[in-house]
Amino acid sequence: MIDDIGRVAGEIWHLLNERGELSISGVVSGINASQSTVYMGLGWLARENKLEFIKKSKGVFVKLK
Repeated sequence: MIDDIGRVAGEIWHLLNERGELSISGVVSGINASQSTVYMGLGWLARENKLEFIKKSKGVFVKLK
């Protein structure tokens, strides 16, 4: 499972690098993995201090630092 989470974290990084700021649901939609695995991948990147989270009226958005 750890390998899957690490792979998804890499996919999230590439997605955000290409598209810029996305909503959390946009990240989930853009990655071919389960919602829970995408959330764990976001947590992985957050722990590595690679993400910035922005709270907006439409929800939480994320972008690379």
